[in-house]
Amino acid sequence: MDRNSNAYTFLFAVIMVAVVASALAFAATSLQPAQAENVKQEKMQNILSTVGVETSRDSAEMLFNKYIVEQVALDNNGQEKDGVNAFTVDLKKELKRPVEEQAFPLYVADVEGTKYYVVPLRGKGLWDAIWGYVALKDDINTIKGVVFDHKGETPGLGAEITQGWFKKRFEDEKIMDEAGNFIGVSVAKGYQGGDNKDDNAVDAISGATITGDGVTDMISERLKNYLPYFKSQTNVKMASN
Repeated sequence: MDRNSNAYTFLFAVIMVAVVASALAFAATSLQPAQAENVKQEKMQNILSTVGVETSRDSAEMLFNKYIVEQVALDNNGQEKDGVNAFTVDLKKELKRPVEEQAFPLYVADVEGTKYYVVPLRGKGLWDAIWGYVALKDDINTIKGVVFDHKGETPGLGAEITQGWFKKRFEDEKIMDEAGNFIGVSVAKGYQGGDNKDDNAVDAISGATITGDGVTDMISERLKNYLPYFKSQTNVKMASN
């Protein structure tokens, strides 16, 4: 074939596209198991972090199996859903379904004889999704720890929700008022409460009001669906919400 012809150029381009596409497809397929394992280990690290257990990815599964003593998927009435693996529940997909059809995963941790309940979170930030985990102490009222992450929040503003200084503001905050009514924890702009842990609020990040509101909403929206289960499983006094 004449190398200076249009037909040769077209055929050469088609062959190159096919070769490159095949190479990329092979690479993507080959890397999928490693990517899935990394996602799994990162998820375990995040859950453990909320209960004060820090770990590397290499030891995440070992420590997860040691400290997470129960995993259940609930419905919004607090009943366990048969045949649903809590760890594989995808909240992104669940949130697209009616609440009565959703699965609500819950992790129960036992750390040195102290029980914690870890609830996955997912909501909306300024630009895209935000997510995380919140761990409650066994009074089902006090926050042990939180982890937040995001897809596209602004560096230096909304993206600061991942930072330790912001997550620390939630430690020992209460999710209920004195009467046992579920309130959640508000990320409040202009907060003047200092270290008050009983006002159901923490100080917001300057310039990240919408992202802070997203954190407030996802904590409230997710946790309220676990109240029926907590009421049935604990002796903790709660008001009817």
